[in-house]
Amino acid sequence: MRRSFKVGLFIFALLTLIYLVVCNPFVQRGVFYPFRYRVAVELYSKKYNVDKYLAIAVMKNESGFEPSALSHSGAVGLMQLMPETAEWIATQLDEEPLEDINRLYEPELNIRYGVWYLSDLEQEFDGNDVLALAAYNAGRGNVWHWIELYGWTHEFEDVEQIPFRETRDYVRRVLDSRLKYQTFYEAEEGG
Repeated sequence: MRRSFKVGLFIFALLTLIYLVVCNPFVQRGVFYPFRYRVAVELYSKKYNVDKYLAIAVMKNESGFEPSALSHSGAVGLMQLMPETAEWIATQLDEEPLEDINRLYEPELNIRYGVWYLSDLEQEFDGNDVLALAAYNAGRGNVWHWIELYGWTHEFEDVEQIPFRETRDYVRRVLDSRLKYQTFYEAEEGG
């Protein structure tokens, strides 16, 4: 009886310690919400007028900060851009088309294009993060279809009404990640 009590007490103490470490803001920030590629994210977020915490949350959820990420649908790099979308972005930025699509694996280029694209979607949907994120994931055509079909306005906020489960879950995860990034990093910036 004494041995099982000691084992139980040890397990309780170990679980308590793990809980305290994992819930520690410094551990959460460093392990679960790192601000990778911060210089590039902040530079292009400022240049294209995008919330930097939204941009880093998109990157975290799109690729897990893996520059060599390639999705089953063919999306490439940190911000998971489709090659056709990247080509379109290059024309919108008055740049030469990408001769080598493998350049999308370059973090700086991928972040620049991804943040610009996020900015373009934010403008298209009047600053509505839910609609812009849904469009980033499911395509702007789908979002416009839903706006027409369901009568959504640019004030739409109910993530649960998004008809694609994958998109609904994606928007929820990105918004949650953005809130965590704001919580962990605004304090250091005095904001």
